[in-house]
Amino acid sequence: MPRSAVLEVKDGGLVAGINSFLSSLLEKELLDALLVPLKLPSKDVVAAALVSDPEMLKSANPLAPVMPVSTARIVSSMTKIAPSQKKVGIVLRSCELRALVELVKLKQASLDNLVLIGIDCYGTYSVADYEEFCGETPALAEELIKKGGADPRLREACQVCELPTPLNADLFIGLIGMETDKRFLVSATSPEGERILEALELGEGDSGEAKKREAAISELTALRTGKKKELFGKYQGELSGLDNLLSALASCINCHNCRIACPLCYCKECFFDSPTFEWEAEKYLGWADKRGALRMPTDSLLFHLTRLNHMVASCVGCGLCQEACPNGIDVFPIFRMVGDEVQKSFDYVPGRSLEEELPLSVFREDELGEVGVQ
Repeated sequence: MPRSAVLEVKDGGLVAGINSFLSSLLEKELLDALLVPLKLPSKDVVAAALVSDPEMLKSANPLAPVMPVSTARIVSSMTKIAPSQKKVGIVLRSCELRALVELVKLKQASLDNLVLIGIDCYGTYSVADYEEFCGETPALAEELIKKGGADPRLREACQVCELPTPLNADLFIGLIGMETDKRFLVSATSPEGERILEALELGEGDSGEAKKREAAISELTALRTGKKKELFGKYQGELSGLDNLLSALASCINCHNCRIACPLCYCKECFFDSPTFEWEAEKYLGWADKRGALRMPTDSLLFHLTRLNHMVASCVGCGLCQEACPNGIDVFPIFRMVGDEVQKSFDYVPGRSLEEELPLSVFREDELGEVGVQ
């Protein structure tokens, strides 16, 4: 059984209780810094911040139901050139944690000296909606928890996410199935996490809480599985066939925002930003003469199909690609549906294990048996 502890929520509320726990990691010098969402003083916006002063964590909001950028991308930027030399705790949602695991496999991030602190996720709103809803409901995260994550205003990607609990964290903060106005769970799932909980001298958790938590997780997963089936059913016909796909992507302006936002688009230089796609005017005019008309900018469909082929096995379904699209193209359903099929084919769950090799990086002798190859 992993070591766990149940922490009481005091007068300050759930967010303050979690911040107090995080502060203790810095105060007791178990960590040198924490990467955690911090509320900005200017408006109702949070941004990831690297915090070394425990006092600054009073402004932290690790439960803020908004994800302007995937923390996995930030960790990649921090550690891609060289690993961290100090002990840093990283607070991540499930999809961010799974994306980080995939980036480590792709040699685009390092976990050396990092302590991964996963947190149960009930979902997130778009950045614009989050600002609006915060004005209406100050304790927005707590209200979402009370609803059990059943809010139709959540981002589409979150409504169909079947993995709301963190995988491969050293420590995780458990909220699902807990009476979060009274207590929350902290559990260790690695030797490093065990070391930290032991140093904090926290009491052991209640086994009864664990059973309630399992039941609540199953209920939330079933709800989201049902939503995913509805989503796939809605888009199956709309996106099948080349003509429908062209229609769905017709508004694409080749801004590549979806690639920039995606935590799994890992190339240091994108092929589509290279001189390969730079042509003289005569080339464009020649193509226009052959076809009668040439859509500009060119190669938007090729861009999406190439990106899809490149990272779909590792897609964690965060939906940030769609959030970044200035024209509201349904990028997420396309990638989520194809990703679901590809991942099922290889029995692969992105971020499930650091030891599990990427499907397209290995060859198994039995994998072509279905098509009769001996």
